[in-house]
Amino acid sequence: MSEKQAGERAGRRARLRATVALAVFALLALLLVLHPPEDLYLWIKALHIIAVISWMAGLLYLPRLFVYHTDAPPGSAEAELFKVMEQRLYRVIMQPAMGLSWLLGLYLAWSVYGFEGGWLHAKLFFVVLLSGVHQFYGRAVKAFAEDRNTRTGRQWRIWNEAPALLMVLVVIMVVVKPF
Repeated sequence: MSEKQAGERAGRRARLRATVALAVFALLALLLVLHPPEDLYLWIKALHIIAVISWMAGLLYLPRLFVYHTDAPPGSAEAELFKVMEQRLYRVIMQPAMGLSWLLGLYLAWSVYGFEGGWLHAKLFFVVLLSGVHQFYGRAVKAFAEDRNTRTGRQWRIWNEAPALLMVLVVIMVVVKPF
């Protein structure tokens, strides 16, 4: 018989694994700052990209969970499972990933570009919008947890496109630097 992955025990183990992973990530970042290699920029950039990928994965997956959760009857075992999944995704993966993305990204913007460049300002604007979508999803996680969701599955499918569009704009700003 397999062990349940949505129970309190599994949740504690998941939080512990996430905490260890974040601690290792933070320790690596701290070591890089305290004992910088010649290519510190590349290390910080790599950590930033890892954090952004993690954050984007959550931003793209969470509204899909909302779509499925919308179809589950309130109070059902399925709805309760979605609540656990949404809360763990948001708190354990998305929140730390967003924080690290911002921290490392601002370090790069300051140390490499001196916060100059129209493309950088546009990128930061789009990242602020992404952060707003993140906070909106956080309020939705809370609403679903309290069985107060007012949006339809179709509306959540539309909201699923917002982070994808913003991600495309951010990548274009960073890679193409159009202005």
